[in-house]
Amino acid sequence: MKGLDRLAEIASIHPALRQRGGLAPMSITVRSGDTATNVRIGETVAVSPGASAKAAFELVASADAWAKFAAAAPPVGYQSLVGMVRMGYLRIEGDVLAFGRNMLFLEQLFAGLRPQVATEPLGRIGTPVIEPIVGRYLRLDFNGRPHRIYFEEAGQGIPLVCLHTAGSDGRQYRALLNDEEITKRFRVIAFDLPWHGKSSPPPGFEREAYQLTTDLYVDTVMAVCRALRLDKAVVIGCSIGGRAVLHLALRHGEYFRAAIGLQSATHADPGADTRLRDLRLLHRPDVHGQEAAAGLVACLIAPTSPSADAWETLWHYMQGGPGVFLGDLHYYFADGDLRNGLLDKLDSQRCPLHLLTGEYDLSATPELTAELARLVKATSFQVMKGLGHFPMSENPAQFRKYLLPVLDRI
Repeated sequence: MKGLDRLAEIASIHPALRQRGGLAPMSITVRSGDTATNVRIGETVAVSPGASAKAAFELVASADAWAKFAAAAPPVGYQSLVGMVRMGYLRIEGDVLAFGRNMLFLEQLFAGLRPQVATEPLGRIGTPVIEPIVGRYLRLDFNGRPHRIYFEEAGQGIPLVCLHTAGSDGRQYRALLNDEEITKRFRVIAFDLPWHGKSSPPPGFEREAYQLTTDLYVDTVMAVCRALRLDKAVVIGCSIGGRAVLHLALRHGEYFRAAIGLQSATHADPGADTRLRDLRLLHRPDVHGQEAAAGLVACLIAPTSPSADAWETLWHYMQGGPGVFLGDLHYYFADGDLRNGLLDKLDSQRCPLHLLTGEYDLSATPELTAELARLVKATSFQVMKGLGHFPMSENPAQFRKYLLPVLDRI
């Protein structure tokens, strides 16, 4: 792969990379076609020709695949190392666990090989601003247990209930909550699922292994909506939230004015590399689970998303509770799978269903959402250009171009 010698410079000018490399020294081999290069990582990074017998693992791809990865705007599937692994463009040979421990670090290091764009302006605020968002706690009982749930809201009008992604929290909807064009017509409400963000786990959580199921998810959303006495609300959800809006439309379609599915599909594409499907990596005592979570989902963000928004999206994952992301993925990959004939009962006339999916999503791909739209005769469906799996947080300005016309219809 051309330009690998630049890795030493990239690491030297980034304090975060220098610190992280020093904490986890290792040697890896990068293969590009028939060419092998050794990369020794520590407080400094050294690059030399040839393979190393001491390498923890090898990253193996064709020269063409590496060239696409290093492009200023990589094609879909080449936006990250994990993304290329998911698509089968990159192989990991050797200690996959060592790769998993260092995913986020390696993603940041290798992304530096791309042409550098002008530094984004800091966007100084000037006069201090108090945002219109109000945060509160809701205490309620459901499923026979007491809960303390945190939610934020802004605006007035039609309730718009926002469901966050697996392992994250309601902060993903910060832009919607601050968008005057939306909040003048909609009461935007974003709550953290129990175990997530500022919401507490229920008493006794220390004795159980958290696992999200379809029943638990649907019951939680309905309990919050009813406790807040919402009338004909619109529900919008992303990823696991995008799956949940389908279950909500199936079970409680008469309750909602409409449903908006972001990155919705009947199921998730697990990726090509079966070794990376062992999600127990996210909850091991010898792995920083939340750093691994951020490394795992980084491949789902569009490479054209603003750096500040993309990294804030990852920061939410770095702050999750132990084992929570893994517990959410039980619903995403197993319990919430809708390839079971139930969708035949989803009535988009009773509960209009609008589907929006980012072109760079490698999990709930545009193809999977298109098939869903066909199966349920969705009210509308559109692929969002330049967006990935987290449209509302990774690139809010681009996302609102697609969301506003949907809200206008509603």
